[in-house]
Amino acid sequence: MANTPQARKRIRRNDRRAEINGNRLSRIRTFVKKVESALAGGDKTAAAAALKEAQPELARGVARGVLHKNTVARKMSRLSKRVAAL
Repeated sequence: MANTPQARKRIRRNDRRAEINGNRLSRIRTFVKKVESALAGGDKTAAAAALKEAQPELARGVARGVLHKNTVARKMSRLSKRVAAL
């Protein structure tokens, strides 16, 4: 257990940040799922529109430090490739 005031404060801060980052990650996953469901439905225009909405969310995740830039680059590449293949 944390004994110093600094360590106690750090634990409180980490709990708050974990909740915020969890919400951000959930939001990103929702946007990616919208793209995947449009892909599963075979609707290219809907998939392209969903991808266009997901792109800034993924970029925001990188900017906020929730996701690694290479992870997002890989996800965007794979999603774009699948949308183009429809």
